[in-house]
Amino acid sequence: MSQQESIKLFETQKVRTYWDNEKEEWYFCINDVIKILTDSIDPAEYFKKLRKRDPDLDAFVRGTTCPPHQFLSTDGKLHAQKCLTTKDTLRLIQSIPSKKAEPFKMWLAQVGSDRLAEMADPEKAILRGADYYRAKGYTEGWINQRLQTIEMRKELTDEWKARGIEQESEYAILTNEMTRAWSGLSVREYKDIKGLTKENLRDNMTNLELVLNMLAEVSTTAISKSRKPETFAESKKIAKEGGKISRSARENIEKELGHSIISTDNAHNKRALEVENADAIVLDDKKTK
Repeated sequence: MSQQESIKLFETQKVRTYWDNEKEEWYFCINDVIKILTDSIDPAEYFKKLRKRDPDLDAFVRGTTCPPHQFLSTDGKLHAQKCLTTKDTLRLIQSIPSKKAEPFKMWLAQVGSDRLAEMADPEKAILRGADYYRAKGYTEGWINQRLQTIEMRKELTDEWKARGIEQESEYAILTNEMTRAWSGLSVREYKDIKGLTKENLRDNMTNLELVLNMLAEVSTTAISKSRKPETFAESKKIAKEGGKISRSARENIEKELGHSIISTDNAHNKRALEVENADAIVLDDKKTK
């Protein structure tokens, strides 16, 4: 099952969601919805009491699939949370007396509408992504490069899905192998160099780092489409090969520059992510070969 997880904001409060590509449905975390509408400190307990008070809701929930989804929590661990589709979430809202009910319904409708519009016209998603990075203070040059990498990343993950790879843990393993092959660093080691914890590594790369990472992904995609691997082990080998192609480019660039292109800079200083402003570190040759 192909899913894309994200955080949506209703006013100033977060709602954990995920999009199911196969069913073309948004799923909303029940506990988050209840917390927003009721300000309850224990949404799960509130939901239990609500079902006892409302037999129709209880019967509805029993007859509805509430698929649990593993969301990353503030403790850094994954926790299963029951979720509902947009339609089923509206049914839940009907049972909750709240002044926020109507605004929340409008918000739900807008979330669904935006996603469907982006599916029909991908340019809308690209423009929204540009606005997001612009609001964060990134430079226009960096934004243009980052949006290209997002497109290439999607082509790679689509190719992996076509080869039967669907688990997030498998994506992480393949990405790690590819990253290590071109940069000489695992994703965790790369983040450590940039002083990151849970932040997105690509959002903290310089222009040049983004280009080399994208080359690794494009190469991996092309090789995979050509060979059509049937096993995870074969895809893992291809990820390494794609990364090595980018490593050759990195070594040639570094030879001309006289230093490593791996940068300690991160998004705390967004202007430094422009390649001409970036600081670099010199890595141990044995580690990067």
